[in-house]
Amino acid sequence: MSESPYTVSDVMTHTVVAVGSEAPFKDVVELLSQWKVSAVPVLAGEGRVIGVVSEADLLAKEEFRGGEDGAGDSDPAHRAKAGAVTAGELMSSPAVTVHADAPLAEAARIMARRHVKRLPVVDGVGLLQGIVSRGDLLKVFLRPDEEIAGEIRRSVLGRLPVTTALTVEVTNGVVTLGGPLPDRTLVPVAARAMRAVEGVVDVRLDLTHR
Repeated sequence: MSESPYTVSDVMTHTVVAVGSEAPFKDVVELLSQWKVSAVPVLAGEGRVIGVVSEADLLAKEEFRGGEDGAGDSDPAHRAKAGAVTAGELMSSPAVTVHADAPLAEAARIMARRHVKRLPVVDGVGLLQGIVSRGDLLKVFLRPDEEIAGEIRRSVLGRLPVTTALTVEVTNGVVTLGGPLPDRTLVPVAARAMRAVEGVVDVRLDLTHR
């Protein structure tokens, strides 16, 4: 029911710092520090994303400095990065990416499941379009309350098969739906549709039934 148009392209950062596979270790560290980011995409050719170098990849050099065996059960691939000197040797590949037209919920699920803080945004052939971070996904919760209420009135209540007058109030992203709703079976339908509207924090029902 929701008309929310929000996709990754609506919140992503279009200006992205990236490196080539031959970029030296120290250059990557300097870029992360300069741009205050935790990871950079690694590109090949005309901008195809082939991997990502994160702070965790870089820290392997410090973690295993001097060949200490303090983490004997660590991933051999992670241990091997202690000897890496270029981005191509450091990167995690294939890169975990997302498409620009993906819903924000999809990007959030990918981040949670793959335990990453940001995702390179690519087009259909894998070329870099931007980057989306956890903070970017949270931007939808900055929508004004009245904007959220207006969307609910149009895209949710406007499509319910009822003739009674329902009221919508939104305070700090929390939606309160009030008024008479004769058909109780519509309650979960309405609640689910309102929760799907971008920026909604919670839904509360103050309904009466005949």
